[in-house]
Amino acid sequence: MTSTKTSPIHLNSLIADLAGLDIVTDANQIFKLSQDYYTFSPVLQPLLGDKTGDLVVRPANEADVLKVAAACVKFKVPLTVRGAGTGNYGQCVPLKGGVILDMTRMTAIHWVKPGFACVEPGLKMAAMDKQTRESGWEVRMAPSTYRTATIGGFIGGGSGGIGSVTYGQLRDRGNLNAVRVVTMEDQPRVIELRGDDVYKVAHAYGTNGIITQLEIPLAPAYPWAEVIVNFSDFMSAARFGQALTNSDGLIKKLVCVCAAPIPTYFAALRSYIPDGTHCALIMIAESCLEPLGELVEEFGGTIGYQKTAQEASKGITLGEYSWNHTTLHARSVDSSLTYLQTMLPDDNLALLEHLYHHFGDEVMLHLEFLRVGGSARPAALQVVRYTTEDRLNEIIAYHESKGAFIFNPHTYILEDGGMKTVDVEQLKFKEMVDPYGLLNPGKMRAWAER
Repeated sequence: MTSTKTSPIHLNSLIADLAGLDIVTDANQIFKLSQDYYTFSPVLQPLLGDKTGDLVVRPANEADVLKVAAACVKFKVPLTVRGAGTGNYGQCVPLKGGVILDMTRMTAIHWVKPGFACVEPGLKMAAMDKQTRESGWEVRMAPSTYRTATIGGFIGGGSGGIGSVTYGQLRDRGNLNAVRVVTMEDQPRVIELRGDDVYKVAHAYGTNGIITQLEIPLAPAYPWAEVIVNFSDFMSAARFGQALTNSDGLIKKLVCVCAAPIPTYFAALRSYIPDGTHCALIMIAESCLEPLGELVEEFGGTIGYQKTAQEASKGITLGEYSWNHTTLHARSVDSSLTYLQTMLPDDNLALLEHLYHHFGDEVMLHLEFLRVGGSARPAALQVVRYTTEDRLNEIIAYHESKGAFIFNPHTYILEDGGMKTVDVEQLKFKEMVDPYGLLNPGKMRAWAER
């Protein structure tokens, strides 16, 4: 474990200033709350394995957050915000020690109106869904970790998920209405960002503001049936996924296609997916099951599993075999496996077919269909048989040489993992609200190079 990076004098003074707040000083607890699922990456494991905060504070409300921000600025102590720690790139791992601000006590739902809700960041997405569904609405998109993930963590560190097949990604205009943010200035204040301004802090890993409240748009809540469709040929499964995603009259929440042998890692689903077959995991409105059956027939698939919405609401859902959970299940069987995140060119299944044959079982294809800029396309979260970092970089370079865009999950640097460009608005906002660079330091390349 890394030694304390904040001087004991400053740490004791900080603790004195925060008297009355929920403070964790137990070393084992602090270490646990300094981690996330960066262990998916063999590249990140040695870089982040010993990183830990010096102290954990659990605010109960915005006033507590302001108090913590003021104390950290006063003593120039780094502050890293975390939700449930379900991210995969070390988004909430503190590189410079300091305070871990655990937001999981801030769980209030302030109001729910037709089409949107106002909530606190520590609210679990499943709990939010449960409440909003009572009035016929649900979260538009959620990660596969939605049972434990917090809404603030998803907005701060996520990009899309279950529901993106209809609603696109978090970065698409209209998928986040407003946020309240506490600053790290000499006199911390609360700022409300609305409209396009929300993207100054969305997907910024908490490097430029502490989110204390969010206004989230909702979707009509359908009764979601679950279906597994099996195919003897991978490209038939991929073309089926594309056709289903293109079918605007079919209301769906998930279209996930897994090439063999990925389904062999899904222990609870093995009896529904014969060995050697490729599968599509689907969440679809119950009213669309009949036309779905016709589409399945058209592409030569067979339905291996079907549950009504009521049956699917009990136990594990198919969503928990999709997105990053696909990798989680694979790694639970073989911990040497890792993954990539790839955006394929618009509707280009020819490239997909080439990659499938070129890499074979070394890069097992797992597709998540989503909407990008108004068109439906597959994103790949390939399961990779890891050998060396050099080989992993060769695989990435080959994809990029063919026109596929890699969102690299093997870096904790904000810009290097995502769009590979500096977000000038995020940097400008950080310069204003975090002039000392205390928020999650070391994660924003633009700040270091400015």
